[in-house]
Amino acid sequence: MRFIGNKESLLDKIYLALEQKNVSGKTFFDFFSGTASVAKFFKRKGYSVTSCDFLYLSYCLQRAYIVNNSEPKFAQIIPEIAKAEKVLLESPLDIVLAYLNKLEPVSGFIYNNYSVGGTKDLKIPRMYLSDANAQKIDAIRIQIEKWKSKNLLTDDEYYILLACLIESVGLFANISGVYAAFNKKWDPRALKPFIIKPIDLVFNKSKNMAFNVDSLTLLENINTDILYLDPPYNARQYAPNYHLLETIAKYDNPVIHGITGIRGYEHQKSSFCNKKTALQDLDRIASSAKYKYLILSYSSEGIMSEKDIKSVLSKYGNVEVVRLKYPRYNSHINKKNTKKQYVSELLYILKT
Repeated sequence: MRFIGNKESLLDKIYLALEQKNVSGKTFFDFFSGTASVAKFFKRKGYSVTSCDFLYLSYCLQRAYIVNNSEPKFAQIIPEIAKAEKVLLESPLDIVLAYLNKLEPVSGFIYNNYSVGGTKDLKIPRMYLSDANAQKIDAIRIQIEKWKSKNLLTDDEYYILLACLIESVGLFANISGVYAAFNKKWDPRALKPFIIKPIDLVFNKSKNMAFNVDSLTLLENINTDILYLDPPYNARQYAPNYHLLETIAKYDNPVIHGITGIRGYEHQKSSFCNKKTALQDLDRIASSAKYKYLILSYSSEGIMSEKDIKSVLSKYGNVEVVRLKYPRYNSHINKKNTKKQYVSELLYILKT
């Protein structure tokens, strides 16, 4: 999933760096979970993982990837679906997704607000999704909610289906990276027929938890071996950049405004998008939570300087910094200055 600051490509390097610094334990707290890619990685490593994020779309991913620990059976809906589809030897999840992919299109909230056909009367019609794909997303989202309202899905099954939908939308959305704006011309992939695809589920033998709150409200209750922080590193708030996915996840018919049809996000602003409040809350986290190791993964170009971060963290123990070099996104590369084609992820390791 395309997501600002996603660490998926750096996870092996991060894990190796932690091993080399003798950072280990049994419990792992992913404080700003986002796509849950870091939490998934450490779940696979056998940690008992707790994750948190105030975006509901993130919570859906966390519930599917982190909390769930078994293959979904869909026992309440499979008998009828399997009979209708006449399928054999497929997993329950595959059977359900095949059924959802064959639903008749519906002109619901997504079509009416984020497709050209649904917004044709606007001065600038919204080109987030093709008409057909928006209608298919509406049909799938409505059907998932119908099953849930009739108690035909367990909580795990519900969030697994939502995670499949959230992950799939990005493969067909007419965007360059985030949902703060749509492309003015159609990306070829946005014109392909929408298909909801299965996600790769992760299982371990530990109890794992997820929260959908401002992580700072959990500080007094945190007691973990590894506290992992991957906060925003610039002024761009996450909520407006992923508003469409948040709306698909909640499907709550929000009041929207502007050219892009953005939903309100006053209660989802991060203090880490401001240098002063970021440093204040970093100090608050380091001083209030209980942990053996605090790991801060942060861009070398973030609004908090290396000097300031060290100044804050060093009050609570020994701090080491590991630099992980990686290529910028192509769209950000200055072709005339090769020195700027790479950026460093700074891994701050605080041992108490």
